[in-house]
Amino acid sequence: MEQVDEQEGRGASAVPVDDPWDEATGSEWGERSGAGGAGDGHPDTVPEQRVHSAAEIYLEVQRSPAFQEVRSRYRRFVFPAALAFLLWYLAYVVAATAAPGFMARPVAGVVNVAMVAGLGQFFTTFLLTWAYARHARLRRDRAALELRWDTQEMTRGAGQR
Repeated sequence: MEQVDEQEGRGASAVPVDDPWDEATGSEWGERSGAGGAGDGHPDTVPEQRVHSAAEIYLEVQRSPAFQEVRSRYRRFVFPAALAFLLWYLAYVVAATAAPGFMARPVAGVVNVAMVAGLGQFFTTFLLTWAYARHARLRRDRAALELRWDTQEMTRGAGQR
């Protein structure tokens, strides 16, 4: 930096510094009250505002009752639905391997029980997807969106440190 200043024909001391904290001594840094009086260029009192880190904010949100409610609504739907679907799928696989005669039984023409159950797997997949989307839209999305906006407002200050 000094080389650039000397090349331009001025010394480093000739550069004006408009830093209000330039004259502060090292002992004054971090002091909140009594840091200065009227007319000395320093504020009398700086209000203490603790800026939380993003990690602290996310932990605070995670502990909040609103987040816990959204999470419990999610779990109350997903765990039973996933368990029911898994049991239905396993029943299909077990029946196909353990009872091939039953699965080969004709239902209508060339359509047998195995084909109906296999198509039922596809149908229940789409049904479960629809039910999940409906549950999310009616029971969780609004609360989750409010949490998201609140979290973004809180982290906006943390990201500008």
